Amino acid sequence: MQLGLSRRVALVTGGSQGIGRAVALQLAAEGVRVALTFHSERARAEQLVREIEQAGGEALAIEMDLASLDSVRAAVAVARERFGSVDILVNNAVRWSDKLPWEAPRFEDVAEAEWQGIVHANVDGAIAAIQAVLPGMRGRGWGRIVSVSSGVALDGVVGAAAYGAAKAAFHGLTACLAREVGPHGVLINVVVPGFTVTEKMSALTTPEVREQRGKAYPVGRLLPPEEVAPTIVFLCSAANTAVTGEVVRASGGRP
Repeated sequence: MQLGLSRRVALVTGGSQGIGRAVALQLAAEGVRVALTFHSERARAEQLVREIEQAGGEALAIEMDLASLDSVRAAVAVARERFGSVDILVNNAVRWSDKLPWEAPRFEDVAEAEWQGIVHANVDGAIAAIQAVLPGMRGRGWGRIVSVSSGVALDGVVGAAAYGAAKAAFHGLTACLAREVGPHGVLINVVVPGFTVTEKMSALTTPEVREQRGKAYPVGRLLPPEEVAPTIVFLCSAANTAVTGEVVRASGGRP
């Protein structure tokens, strides 16, 4: 299948590691010029840029704070200045809770600053990125937007209610925007990974826990980022002409 992505420009937020890194690599392999953002992992982001360039691609690392709307808008501006446009946006950057779900207090005891921070960064940051790229996409008559949600938003996890609410906001946002921007050649979707074996999750869990969790999925295992990324890449491509406004699971099935 020809994805029709050569020379397109993608902005992948949170692209220094995990799912974002896998997406950036796979887009670059299709000839996409990739701008990837990082918050604290500068060394990882710059190493990824070198990896893409050594393979013959073009890439740029941009520092971005998801909680700062000015920072989000500036990241889009930097990508546009370097590459001339942003044809593809992958909203992958995430603001986690300060506490792991199993360490979180009862919901009514979660501090206001905690839940407001999670909702503001994850929802408002993504909205700011979409607003910044849409005028160019409308003007060119082509664009692809994919927001990375979480199984928490669909299946629920005790101790992660604010995060689940923030991710669920992507679903309603996408359903509405698909109707507005579809006539302008812009397709927008949500991808929902499951419990993915990223560097962060591997550091927080034991192999025994991951094996046990994996057995709950129909495929009998947890997926690495490299197996989640192809769904995102397809939805970002010219080969996708029919899928928009959808919430697509890429988790190995519902646990």
